[in-house]
Amino acid sequence: MTTKWSMKSNPFTKRLAVLSMSAMMATVLAACGGSTEAPTAEDAGKYEANPGEPFSAYKDEISVTMGRVTTANPKLPAGDTYENNAYTRLVKDTFNAKITDQFEANGEDYSRQVSLAIASGELPDMMRVDSKDELKELVDNDLIEDLTAVYDQYATKEIKKIYDSYDGRALNNATIDGRLMGLPATSLDSAPTMVWVRQDWLDLLGIKLDADGDGAITLEEVEQTAQQFLKKDPGQSGNPVGIPFVNTMNTTDYNGSAYTMLGVASTQNAFPQYWMKGEDGKILYGSTTEETKQMLGIMANWFKAGIIDPQFGTRTFDDITALYANGQSGIAFGPWHIPDWGLISVKQLDKNAKFSAYTLEDANGKVNVAHANPSNQFIVVRKGYEHPELAVKIVNLFYDKLANDKDVATTMPEAAKYQETGVDGSTRPFNIEVNSATSLLDDYSDVVRGIKGEISLDEVRTTESKNNIGSIKTYLSDMDTDNTTAWSKYHSRINGVGLIDKLTKEKKFVWMTPAFSGTTSSMKQTWANLSKLEQESFIKIITGSEPIDYFDTFVVNWRKQGGDQVIQEIESEITSQP
Repeated sequence: MTTKWSMKSNPFTKRLAVLSMSAMMATVLAACGGSTEAPTAEDAGKYEANPGEPFSAYKDEISVTMGRVTTANPKLPAGDTYENNAYTRLVKDTFNAKITDQFEANGEDYSRQVSLAIASGELPDMMRVDSKDELKELVDNDLIEDLTAVYDQYATKEIKKIYDSYDGRALNNATIDGRLMGLPATSLDSAPTMVWVRQDWLDLLGIKLDADGDGAITLEEVEQTAQQFLKKDPGQSGNPVGIPFVNTMNTTDYNGSAYTMLGVASTQNAFPQYWMKGEDGKILYGSTTEETKQMLGIMANWFKAGIIDPQFGTRTFDDITALYANGQSGIAFGPWHIPDWGLISVKQLDKNAKFSAYTLEDANGKVNVAHANPSNQFIVVRKGYEHPELAVKIVNLFYDKLANDKDVATTMPEAAKYQETGVDGSTRPFNIEVNSATSLLDDYSDVVRGIKGEISLDEVRTTESKNNIGSIKTYLSDMDTDNTTAWSKYHSRINGVGLIDKLTKEKKFVWMTPAFSGTTSSMKQTWANLSKLEQESFIKIITGSEPIDYFDTFVVNWRKQGGDQVIQEIESEITSQP
């Protein structure tokens, strides 16, 4: 939770207000009355040599400090760092802008760095914030720039087209009081959570999954397969374990669904942690429904039978990944792209490793999924930074020019090499994705047609898809290849996205649209405790320290300790919306 503080009592903010006045005159003038006219020639000279051009360089080198979201294994080549790599050098070459990282961190450590920056007022020039709450707090304390005018002026047609594909939902998420206060990441529907199973183990044991070939399997099939893996130890680890799950257990982000119970919940039409409308039209918290209770009953039975890792509740995310890499477990729940950054560690240690992707179906043969919140991450610019338009230009460079350049190997060779070798996207200046609402399946179509030779590489829309075609062809020519990038791209695109494409075309999905995503006033004080109550109660039920009926006690406590108040606030907020 970030620390709330007052502008009136913070001398740093007062200094910012004075310092930013002249630098922001052009933006303020352009923004008045909603105008998006270009700055005057005199004002524009403060920004760049060619005002209005989305890829023009600055006359003199400029500097920009950043807060960077990192990852544990970025796969950077030797000598390169987050601050100095092909992508940051591309920014320097294109715009004459030098990036310096004010801080670098991952996960909760990054959240703490952002909270400290907000509390002190010492923001980097640009950084990512990971909630609408943080965005509002920055606006309330007058710490970030209004990007309305610079977005209108500098964003390319393609970037505007991408945001428009969400029918206004993405930009609206970043808009406060009618002003665009951040550049939103986009989160397209990437459901469902998949069940990734070691295919080489299935072959070794003669297990046939998905007899009808529809890509969906039952809980019973998962259970039986897990039992066989435990009994026969096909990974020859000497210490096989059941299916590992993270102790947070659930998520409302399918992209972040690795090792969660979201897939199991879907079989019961349960949506833990989602806000939904009940049949009576009233707001429900998905973690308190009877369907979630049924899901916990299944998990408790699995734990008792050893199907779930006996150390459930205590292992870290990295611990779980190590279980797969060491051949101790062969069933993983996760998103379509988990082979690229998680399961790839299995291939690195076992050249024979192969996975097949399935999803879980309910008793009616359907796959229950929820629509994604189109954006909950935002790139913000410090109030007073002299070049707020640079944020838009960086978005243009990476999510339009680099993504769509037909000759990137010639025009941006270093960046092209990064894409070809699978360097993690977090090494870009902004660790976000900006893709159209249909881009996942559009790219899959390009990849499949490119592999088959139905379209030329020049007709493939994105550089990433071109690289994926090359990687997948490498894998198809030698499925025992040591090329881990080729292995991972085949698994994530052909097996992973291919399953989403198949289920979409066959109309297997039953979609739920969340009623609310965000934070209410009382959640700022109560949500940490409510989340802790939920996590601890669910762990107790699953591990058997409490019976399944303890769920009813959890619901009563959850409502008394602030849940009812949150529901009232959500209903009030929904009612007040135009």
